[in-house]
Amino acid sequence: MQADDRLPRYQRLRDELTAQIAQRRWRPGEAIPTEQELSRTYGVAIGTVRKAIDVLVTEGMLERFQGRGTFVRRASFDGSLFRFFRFQSRQGERRIPSSRILTREITKAPSAVSTTLQIEPNAEVIHMSRLRLIDDQPILVEEIWLPYAPFEAFVQLKTEDIGDLLYPVYESHCNQVIASATETLTVETVDPMQARLLRVDAHTPVVVIERVAYSFDRRPLEWRRSRGPASEFTYQVEIR
Repeated sequence: MQADDRLPRYQRLRDELTAQIAQRRWRPGEAIPTEQELSRTYGVAIGTVRKAIDVLVTEGMLERFQGRGTFVRRASFDGSLFRFFRFQSRQGERRIPSSRILTREITKAPSAVSTTLQIEPNAEVIHMSRLRLIDDQPILVEEIWLPYAPFEAFVQLKTEDIGDLLYPVYESHCNQVIASATETLTVETVDPMQARLLRVDAHTPVVVIERVAYSFDRRPLEWRRSRGPASEFTYQVEIR
């Protein structure tokens, strides 16, 4: 894409670096070139490079480490669930829930899915449902949608090779990196199937965490809805 010459030079450089990261020239956890190297490569002043990097650090795409350099940030999202649910073992230990995949199939995208993932109506998608557990006690039921083409390799994986965290699997097997996400919380009553899975009574209130996850260039890569009993829900925020 041609850079818009009307934009400030640092903004154009920011856009160029974003494109390079989206194309995985530098992968998450990898250092980008030094400011001096970028200055020479793009023929701009050090101050311009520094300002472009400052913007990317503020946006959460890069992170600086004193004495080590500037790195492509590896986002972590599972911790967000801890903001909303009390995930603890019987011993009171906080930990990431284990996962049990219930279904995984290739299907045609319903209209809501195609709209959210910004793909053609009825395009092929991967639909997966899974249960999250602690000490074999169900605590979340999840529904996950992925566009088929970028995640074709995911369908071929054995269930036992997927593990509890999906984003590292997306990166290692599908070359798709989740860089950011938006989350929305709502409350609804559990449907009969979800009630059986969560081992709760019919019409129990559940909190729904709806997440859309994006690539570095803001392409939607995953739509996920996680439902857990409202009795386990908590919300805490520090206000300064």
